[in-house]
Amino acid sequence: MKKVLLFLLLLGVVLAAVLRIRYGGGEAFVARISTPLLDASSVELVLSYPEPIGNVAVNRDGRLFFTVHPESRPRGNKLLEYVEGAAVPYPDNAMQQQLFDTVLGVVVDADNRLWTIDHGNHGLRVPRIVGIDLETDEVLRNQPLDESIAPKGSFLQDLQVSRDGKTIVIADASFWRKRPAIVVYDVKTGEARRVLEGDVSVSGEHYTITSEGRRMSFMGGLLSLRGGIDGIALDDEWLYYGALSGASLYRVKLADLRDTTLPDAQLAARVERVSDKPLSDGMSIDLDGQVYLTDVENNALFVVDQDKRLRTLVQDERIRWPDALSFGPDGWLYVADSALSEVVFRPQEHMEANQPYSIFRLRPGAEGIPGQ
Repeated sequence: MKKVLLFLLLLGVVLAAVLRIRYGGGEAFVARISTPLLDASSVELVLSYPEPIGNVAVNRDGRLFFTVHPESRPRGNKLLEYVEGAAVPYPDNAMQQQLFDTVLGVVVDADNRLWTIDHGNHGLRVPRIVGIDLETDEVLRNQPLDESIAPKGSFLQDLQVSRDGKTIVIADASFWRKRPAIVVYDVKTGEARRVLEGDVSVSGEHYTITSEGRRMSFMGGLLSLRGGIDGIALDDEWLYYGALSGASLYRVKLADLRDTTLPDAQLAARVERVSDKPLSDGMSIDLDGQVYLTDVENNALFVVDQDKRLRTLVQDERIRWPDALSFGPDGWLYVADSALSEVVFRPQEHMEANQPYSIFRLRPGAEGIPGQ
């Protein structure tokens, strides 16, 4: 009996060590906050909602759409439009269960089509991409993604559409599988490919996030919130991206991502490091090629200018975890605050006690493509 107990004890120790090496630990990140370019008073509250917000997209007409963050385990509507001061299910209440499971990423393209990406509970159910015509509310695409594109343990969570509407790029942060990648989706054919899987540019580094005073490490340090490629931004030529737990902003040419004959090793060799960055979630880009990033530790937004300088754009304590970014019309940049420090591994009662959850906006001084 003693031998059995000793064996079980040793097995537990080994399993704990393996879990900590693969999923836990991590060091503190040195903040890159500088004097903000804008005062916090420039940030406006757009809406508040009783459930944690995921991503946001605002189209050219100013229509605002957002998802309820799937990590909050929502039981009701999951994609909503903000209409005359009220959040209403989009496209309607009946379609919520048919179209959405763990939907997170949302974007609007130049043809006024809304696209969402659903990670299917980290690839354990059915990940899918959905496209809806905002002029007619017609569902144009409702396509499951098979395991070769969204394997078990994947986390398809952000997406951007090329300005010509031909290509969708999706980020797989891969929290559990630890094989992050970029998914390239051809809108015309509906075919998808995984590229740069496990490349250093898409992979998280050994940092542990601290947000709102909460160190995002759990189970005695065996599990830390540490993810790969998260925010992405796309212009006519480049895809900009970086890992949630990464200190660098990278870019790769859209033409190279589209080239189905280019081997992954050659594609990786064409990736460029652009600049330093904070531990970031959402990302966007303006028409001048400046990249905007969130800072999930310091209630802030950053901008990387045309000279590749990283600067603090604004810092506002109201924004607990700046998650997604989307440009709207008239130069407004919208910020979805998911407040993930109040969501991840929190009971429903805690999330309810820390409501409301909000979307903010500000004018950074440059315009972007609405919906992106």
